[in-house]
Amino acid sequence: MIHKSRSALAILIILTALHPLYGQGFVLQKDILVPSGDVEDNVISFGGDIVVDGNVRESVIAFGGTITINGEVGEVVLGFGSEIKLASSAVIEGDVVSVGGTLTKQTGCSITGDTILINIDSSHNLSRIFSPGGIRSFLPLLLILKFITLLVWLLLAITLVAFFPRQIRLASEQIRTSFWPVFGTGLLGLIIFIGLSVFSAFLSLIIIGIPILVSLVFIGIIIKIFGRVVLFCFLGDALTRAFGKKDPTLFLSAGVGFILIGLIGFIPFLGPLVSFILNIVGWGVVIRTKFGSTPDWNTKRRNEAQEK
Repeated sequence: MIHKSRSALAILIILTALHPLYGQGFVLQKDILVPSGDVEDNVISFGGDIVVDGNVRESVIAFGGTITINGEVGEVVLGFGSEIKLASSAVIEGDVVSVGGTLTKQTGCSITGDTILINIDSSHNLSRIFSPGGIRSFLPLLLILKFITLLVWLLLAITLVAFFPRQIRLASEQIRTSFWPVFGTGLLGLIIFIGLSVFSAFLSLIIIGIPILVSLVFIGIIIKIFGRVVLFCFLGDALTRAFGKKDPTLFLSAGVGFILIGLIGFIPFLGPLVSFILNIVGWGVVIRTKFGSTPDWNTKRRNEAQEK
C-alpha cells in the first residue's frame, strides 16, 4: 500500500509540474459523480469511486477505486489498479486502458478506440522475483533494475498520454516535420543545461547554488520524461503505419514505441547510444514546442508567411 501511495504521489507531482499544459478543466477529488445531462472536461480520482451518467469530454482517470460508465467519454478511460465497469449504455470515443485492474463490459457498450489490459500482479509476483531461487539467481541485479525502470516508463507513458494527448500529438508531429532543427535545439539545450548544472554545483559549495541545482535537476527530469513519451508515440506511430495500420491510436503508438525503445535498450553499446540520441531529440521537441503547447517557431513563421 505504501508503494502504491508513493507511485501515485510521484505521478501527481509530475502532473502538477506540467499544469500549464492543461488549458482544460478537470475535477480532482475522491468520489466523483457526473449526473445525466452534466458535462465535465476531465475527472480524476485517487482511491474513490467515479460514476459517469452524463458526458466527459476528454479523460476519466482513477488510481484505485472503481470507474462506472453509463454515459459518454470523449477520449480515454484509464484505471490504475481500478475496477472498470462499462454499462450497456456506455459510449467511449477513445481507448479503455486498465493497468493492474479489472474490466467488465456489458453487451451493447461502444468503444471506438483500443481496449488495453496490462496485468500487473500484486506484490505476490514481485516477491517471487526476489525470492531465493527466483529470477535473481539467474539474472544480474542490473537486469532486474532495468525491468523495473521499464515498468515505471510504461506507467509514465500511459499517464501522460491520458492527460496530454493533444500536446503529445503536436510535439510528435514536429519531430516528423522538423527533425534536424529539433535535434540541433536539443543538443544546444543539453549543452547549456549541463553547463548551468556544473556552475550550480560549484555554487553549492557556498550554499547559494543548492536550490538552483535542485530546480535544474527537477526541470531536467520533467523534460526527459515528456520528451521520451513523445518519442514513444512518434516511433510507435511510424512503425504501426509501416505495418499497415492506417490510423493508430495514441495509446497503441505509445505502447509499440515503448517496446521498440525498451528492446533496443538491452543491446550493449547500441542501447546507450540510442538513448543519448533520443534524449537530444526529446529535449529539442520539448523546448521548441513548449511541452507540446504550441508549434515550433519555424512552423509558426511559415504559417504566418502563408497567411500574408
